[in-house]
Amino acid sequence: MSAALTRPDVEDFLFHEAALLDDWRLEDWFALFAPGATYEVPTAGAAETADSSAVLFYVADDYMRLRYRVDRLLDPGAHSEQPRSHGTRVISNVRILGREGGETVVASVFVTYRNKADRTDVYFGHHRHRLVTKDGSLRITAKRSTLAMSSLRPQGRVSIIL
Repeated sequence: MSAALTRPDVEDFLFHEAALLDDWRLEDWFALFAPGATYEVPTAGAAETADSSAVLFYVADDYMRLRYRVDRLLDPGAHSEQPRSHGTRVISNVRILGREGGETVVASVFVTYRNKADRTDVYFGHHRHRLVTKDGSLRITAKRSTLAMSSLRPQGRVSIIL
């Protein structure tokens, strides 16, 4: 892959990421993150500029905490995901916003359908990815999934990875 990513390159990567999550291939999903990466999910209704060091986030993981999250979700003792939920992620409106310091900044829109215990919840919002090419492959250096919802009602929780 060249240093100047195209939208089709980025779309293929984001679609692949969504498929890994849909298939519950969390180890492979985690491998998409570069060492030192972050993953954040601000609370519903949070300002776009919200900072996880200053306000509460649903998820504010550094690389090691994300590793722990994946391990915990794959553990049979993880009660929130046993039996595990099933999901389908739809990614759309993919745009390359720019390039900063060797990273490509990407925006996309998502809808995640999550089914568990005969109940289907819908989460929607937008992702911001920061991507780098490392050893010929794209890697995530930062991902923020911002819900375009004013609250989690009626869902009530985010135990899945958006």
